[in-house]
Amino acid sequence: MPPSSRDIEMNIFPVKEDSLAQGSSYTMREPLYEETVPPRFFDRLVDGFRRDPSQRVTPDDPADEIHTTEGAQFQWPILARRGLQSHHYDVRRANLQTAQSHLARKLKGRHLQMIAIGGSIGTGLFVASGRALEAGGPASLLIAYLFIGCMLYCTVQALGELAVSFPVAGSFSSYSTRFIDPSWGFAMGWNYALQWLVALPLEIIAASITITYWNPDLNKAIFVTIFLIAVVAINLSGVKGYGEAEFIFAIIKVIAVIGFILLGIVLNIGGVPGGGYIGSLYWRDPGAFHNGFKGLCSVFVTAAFSFAGTELVGLAAAEAANPRKSLPTAIKQVFWRITLFYIVALFLIGLLVPYDDPRLLIPGSASAAASPFVIAIENAGIEVLPSVMNVVILIAVLSVGNSSVFGSSRTLAALADQNQAPRILSYVDRRGRPLVSIVVASSMGLLAYLADLKEQSVVLDWLVAISGLSSIFTWSSICLAHIRFRRAWAQKDHSLRELAFNSQCGVFGSYLGFFFNMLVLVAQFWVGAWPVNWDKRSPSELAKNFFVQFMAVPVVVVFYVAHRFYARTSFIKVIDMDIDTGRREFNLPILLAQEAEERKGWPGWKRLYKFLC
Repeated sequence: MPPSSRDIEMNIFPVKEDSLAQGSSYTMREPLYEETVPPRFFDRLVDGFRRDPSQRVTPDDPADEIHTTEGAQFQWPILARRGLQSHHYDVRRANLQTAQSHLARKLKGRHLQMIAIGGSIGTGLFVASGRALEAGGPASLLIAYLFIGCMLYCTVQALGELAVSFPVAGSFSSYSTRFIDPSWGFAMGWNYALQWLVALPLEIIAASITITYWNPDLNKAIFVTIFLIAVVAINLSGVKGYGEAEFIFAIIKVIAVIGFILLGIVLNIGGVPGGGYIGSLYWRDPGAFHNGFKGLCSVFVTAAFSFAGTELVGLAAAEAANPRKSLPTAIKQVFWRITLFYIVALFLIGLLVPYDDPRLLIPGSASAAASPFVIAIENAGIEVLPSVMNVVILIAVLSVGNSSVFGSSRTLAALADQNQAPRILSYVDRRGRPLVSIVVASSMGLLAYLADLKEQSVVLDWLVAISGLSSIFTWSSICLAHIRFRRAWAQKDHSLRELAFNSQCGVFGSYLGFFFNMLVLVAQFWVGAWPVNWDKRSPSELAKNFFVQFMAVPVVVVFYVAHRFYARTSFIKVIDMDIDTGRREFNLPILLAQEAEERKGWPGWKRLYKFLC
């Protein structure tokens, strides 16, 4: 019985446990008058790392939460070909486990928008675009990035539709398990995790190399330690800390790119002292194209790698406070990032830097001195801005390193809860962090201490080769999962009005995105087997180039075939797809009616803005 409002002491002080007076049935309850000491900061810090039984990526036994009558109706027609076996893979259980995520849902709309806008702006745009310019020329640079941009816009729209309806742990690897084949989901999940695991040491090395722009004699190991501690600290601060860090990083990158666009226009028209009108001079001399069609294909591959990380916004949906409201806006922001931050900026780069500039060939893919952005500013004779641009490159590199820990840790935790990785990786502490996965992902950063070794580039090249095509496989899997989801959705008599968010590109966009991804794979094979100037290379150099460029394909095939034989899975038929577990209903009829009523009072400019943003 709760104490009366008149029992002042009973309401103010903690109460002792109930006890019975001897020979009486009345409860003797009295307050505790001892002073209670709040837990100290260190105690609270340690307590935050402990496991909370209810705070895992997924519940311990989600099948227990299913109603017994529903459980009696379960059928498993797609799990094994030879009946129940020792390595029988339970797809329905995996769907349940990823659907009931207990990760901390603290990402707000502004976090998701900045992750979508600036999440993958790093060395791919600021540095690797210089290599692409040298390989194909300014016209090839523009064509390739437009091509990949269109492909990625269709892919992210498909991801948005799936992620709003199914904001589950693991995102695209879970969609592959649910809508394509559990073994393909296993291969995709591990390949995507490996991509980010390798990205962390690469980005930290890139950051340490960027520092040497000011002093080449500095010991890189010192800065590797500083940057690694910074990245680990951000990720251990929880998903909100990651979101705030990415918000700040993205704002800096966005301001820098917009500033460069404005500066580039001024430089091109001769608006600086001592500089004349440039116009399209470098498109005529040395020319718009370099190395012909093969040069264009080489730029396709580089452009695809530059956009890697855009899909992180879908992975973050499982930790968004309100994915139905914030995710569609973030998805639409990709249009502006592709148009403004890549196409316009790289178009100006092609106008300001000739493809035969020798600085574009400076050794080291992470060298900021080879950045076409820095070269364009140096050509103008502006003394301070190159250093400012290098600071931006440093921040961009650390941002990608920060995202690599986030992406790999969440993917590993989701794989563990789908029984596709060691179970210890699913450990989630009381603050909603997949702690063991974060530690494993962060430990890969120790490879960055190879930065001072001459052979570090050889080791890291082969590590990158293992998952070098991960983004292409991930994007094509997203498109294929969306195509098959739409087919199952229609077959089970659902309409598109029942979805919280519809892809603006529709299912046709997913077909187009899947086809474009396959073209990039073909281009990668051709460029890997017969690179530019292949006739001037030795057979050993050609063999090494091919395996570095294309080794990810046999690695994915091995992962897929091994899991398929071990777990006895099969391709999921449309009629057997689970389109209900983990789907958010959102009270759609009421919400859609309210939004339709609200839209009636919008002016035309606001309707256009809301459609695009």
